[in-house]
Amino acid sequence: MTTTKTEPERVRLDKWLWAARFFKTRALSAEAIDKGRVNVNGQAAKASREPRVGDTVEFRQGNDLRTVVVRGLSSVRGPAPVAQQLYEETPESVARRLASAEQRRLAPEPALSQTQGRPTKRDRRTLKDWGNRWSASLDDGEAN
Repeated sequence: MTTTKTEPERVRLDKWLWAARFFKTRALSAEAIDKGRVNVNGQAAKASREPRVGDTVEFRQGNDLRTVVVRGLSSVRGPAPVAQQLYEETPESVARRLASAEQRRLAPEPALSQTQGRPTKRDRRTLKDWGNRWSASLDDGEAN
């Protein structure tokens, strides 16, 4: 694809999201768009939509909602420093992402603290020993 200086490069939205390194593969970016997780200028987008410089793209990346402004177009996935020049994240988005990260750090997901599902043989023996212990309160009740 050849482009001239006057004609801006045309690139699909799914390809731009992949080139800007928001998604690991182009298929993942297309899937996020198909699921309605990507908006361009406040409207639901299709994978074939062509973003323009100055457009605001809002999408969910993991648990975070990110809002970026398109600063450049590329259909080629390059190194991370080059990819970062393709967009500018809004200050509100940065603040929201940092607050979310801080909240996850302070209050981790309870399910993540769970150990393996089934108890081991050693765990079962420990539980069994707890059941055979004697209780002073039971002995006191029988004495009356």
